[in-house]
Amino acid sequence: MHTPPPPPKPRPRALRWLGAVVAVLLCLAVFGLYTVPEFMVMLADQMWACF
Repeated sequence: MHTPPPPPKPRPRALRWLGAVVAVLLCLAVFGLYTVPEFMVMLADQMWACF
């Protein structure tokens, strides 16, 4: 008779928190770039160069 494999071990709570904190910090960094006018001009120039 076949026995089912054991369920996967859950990730440690600290690792999930670390991943969430890293994701939030990355989002804040990206959103912070949109407050810099020079970055917005550079981004617009790059977008315009595609056409």
